[in-house]
Amino acid sequence: MQQNQHGSSPAGTPAANPVPGTGGGPKMTRRQFLKRGAATVIGAAALSGGYAWQAEPRWLEVTRHRITVAGLPSGFDGIKVIHFSDTHLGFHKEASDLSGLLAGIKREQPDLICFTGDIVDSEPRDARPAVPLLAELTAPLGKYAILGNHDYKNAPALAGLLESAGFRVLRNASARIRRGGGEMAIAGIEDMLHGRPDPEAALSDVPKGMCTLLLMHEPDYADTAAAYPFHLQLSGHSHGGQIRLPFVGAPYTPYGAQKYVAGLYHVGQRGMPLYVNRGFGMTYMPFRFLCRPELSVLTLRKG
Repeated sequence: MQQNQHGSSPAGTPAANPVPGTGGGPKMTRRQFLKRGAATVIGAAALSGGYAWQAEPRWLEVTRHRITVAGLPSGFDGIKVIHFSDTHLGFHKEASDLSGLLAGIKREQPDLICFTGDIVDSEPRDARPAVPLLAELTAPLGKYAILGNHDYKNAPALAGLLESAGFRVLRNASARIRRGGGEMAIAGIEDMLHGRPDPEAALSDVPKGMCTLLLMHEPDYADTAAAYPFHLQLSGHSHGGQIRLPFVGAPYTPYGAQKYVAGLYHVGQRGMPLYVNRGFGMTYMPFRFLCRPELSVLTLRKG
């Protein structure tokens, strides 16, 4: 350590740097600071464990966003799109836990419903009791879904269950919807981790220049999608980090959601809007902290 600027230390005794405002005493070293900081975080986690395990995962947040979409036909101006994702049934979530989420969707009376993958955490049997509940959801422009990385362990079975609940599952494919004399497309691309995403195949039946909404599980794929004629991308996968710390944010997000984590972004030279939903369920850890489950209500406006 350095000597005190007002004099030398006694022989064999290192000088202590005064701590401002304390009248002297040793400074906290970087190691001590980090140890105390870690202890504070661990203590806070211990104190809030019941909240992060039992309370916040059940505290659904309905977020509302107005998104300007270039090329949106006049007939679709103002439509209400419900976006939900990552229910992860089977990992601390079961069909009965969907009641609040589905009631919230029904209250919104959406024009269009979009689900962006990971209906289960692992096994199709965990989704079967949810089929009649999901089948109750209605929207005049339809219900559309894609598969997430967890769904690819049993992709055909889960796609079939979603279809039986009234969702059209898009796997490198598209569908067209009509309203007010206008037409737009909904495209869905396969998961980038376990599927074979093919944006050209998804656009093969879409007329040039048609406004196209893209469903893609991993949000970071937006950097690729922005080079194609997609006008808006909806994604999940990140869970918003699931655990967020004050002043730090999410210490960890999965591959495929490391750049775009939660909320609204504008990507690429065209500024393609990307909305990342924080998801409903959990995986790996049965906790949420400062990162409530989300139901997104998106109002699309003509740009």
